[in-house]
Amino acid sequence: MRRICLTLPTNRACVAAIKAVGREAVYAARRFGVEVHLLVLDSSQAPDFAEHARAVRELPAEPGVVAHHLGEAEQGEFLRQVVERSGVAKPELVLDLMLPGASSYGACTNRAFLIAAALGCESVHRRDSDSRFQELDGAPVFPVHHELMSLGRRAGDAVDGVDESRVAPADAGKPVAMVGASFVGEMSVDIEEMHRLDPDVYHEVVGLWAPAGWPAARKHELAVESFRGAGSEAFTADHSVLGAVDPMRVDMCNIAFHQVHEEVPLPPATDTIGSDYFLIHLVHDATLPGVLHNRHIVNYYTPERRTDAGFSAYHLRFAKFFLSMLYFNAVYADMAAAGGALLDEHHHVRAPHVAEFVRASTLLDRTENVERLDCLDRSYRTLGGRYAEFADLLASRRERLLDEALQDANDFALLVECWPALVAASRETVLRRSQRIPG
Repeated sequence: MRRICLTLPTNRACVAAIKAVGREAVYAARRFGVEVHLLVLDSSQAPDFAEHARAVRELPAEPGVVAHHLGEAEQGEFLRQVVERSGVAKPELVLDLMLPGASSYGACTNRAFLIAAALGCESVHRRDSDSRFQELDGAPVFPVHHELMSLGRRAGDAVDGVDESRVAPADAGKPVAMVGASFVGEMSVDIEEMHRLDPDVYHEVVGLWAPAGWPAARKHELAVESFRGAGSEAFTADHSVLGAVDPMRVDMCNIAFHQVHEEVPLPPATDTIGSDYFLIHLVHDATLPGVLHNRHIVNYYTPERRTDAGFSAYHLRFAKFFLSMLYFNAVYADMAAAGGALLDEHHHVRAPHVAEFVRASTLLDRTENVERLDCLDRSYRTLGGRYAEFADLLASRRERLLDEALQDANDFALLVECWPALVAASRETVLRRSQRIPG
């Protein structure tokens, strides 16, 4: 029986999300006859963790669904076994990159990738704790439907499971490596207030995502398009397209991967938004087929983001995202130039090529990032209030942030180099039965 991993990483209260994803797991098992491993990776505080454990235990029993609720202690125990078995160099550093002390969107998903390998799952399907499913006629529309219709199939054979095919003839023999959609509702990044205060400042700041050499008009276009997902249109009917998936059209709260996640990990940078989007670009640039569908997830903000502490933490992650783009824009350009040469004759990613691109990016002059920080300082002070206060925080951490961005790129290169050994070791590592909560 085909096994899949439906994962929900969380560090906040999300009982409703656990129940909703539990219902999605049941749908997948019944509709597609797969064995679903529902994996809740929980880094939340003790009271929330206890509520999550109760929610998982109370999920209705369903043949073909097995739920796992793992705290950081259980995740750490598994990872220590994997790292030791893998024989990688710098084992303590690798363990820290897999389970850092600070929040990391990439690291939490990397843990899901390795645990999925240990469970014998051929695909990983990720959801987020601050999202809900859209509904049609009162029933939720689950993204896993489109994911299981196409994921892992030869693209030429997956045509019958989509509404439209734009796959290039040369790519028909490749497997569908990714299926995804976006979100509707609130922006994925909490910067709408910035837009209300000063649209010009907003567009200049968001334009920092782009390579420095882009013309102003192109940066403005990127800023207009960024972080808004699929807008607010309600779901009325399915539509799915097979082909090259534009990375701007999918979101990591609504994504599934086959094969590629076992070949290259996600960047493990801490306190950095967007650190988990690398594989979306890799799939596109390596000419691997994907499916874009319209079962978008509903995004909403948790109350913590509205507090002053939440504001500061989130905008720090936002700033670090811009600094990371000095390195990632260069890597993306190299991957795009390589194109199909990133794949071997069996359509597997040549991971050493990716590691080389990341290593090369670390040699870049960081003047571009100095200019990014200058722009952020100027822009946030223009907005005033708590934005100006945050500018003071950025100024006090200026050199540290520049150094961290470079170190994050070096750490990612190391993890790419280690990844095949970690995946192989994971396949030989069994989760302790006490960590498993049968459904």
